[in-house]
Amino acid sequence: MMMDKKETISMVDVQLKSFVDSKRPKDEEVRKQLDFGYSWDGQTALLFEIRPQWNDPTNILEFPFAKLRFVRSSNIWKLYWMRGSGKWEAYEPKPENTNLQLLLDEIDHDGYGCFFG
Repeated sequence: MMMDKKETISMVDVQLKSFVDSKRPKDEEVRKQLDFGYSWDGQTALLFEIRPQWNDPTNILEFPFAKLRFVRSSNIWKLYWMRGSGKWEAYEPKPENTNLQLLLDEIDHDGYGCFFG
């Protein structure tokens, strides 16, 4: 059974939310200092840390650490990590997969320290 685009986007959103929720600190007070979030526009997902600016805690900043891009023509997800230079680079051990969850698992495992240090 083929799913339409709206159902597919909804499933992706559920997977991304579940991943981010598993990373978020349980304590609300800790979340004020460190939290995780994501954005999803239907083709590209950004996973990011949320922290207050060190010298102005009223300014909340987002620091992306992983990017997942869906290539509809080939039905493949591509995984990128942000280098110290601020440029996105394909995550070489597993740069792509047809299964989003396997790439989220790769980010979680972070065997090379590219995503969480």
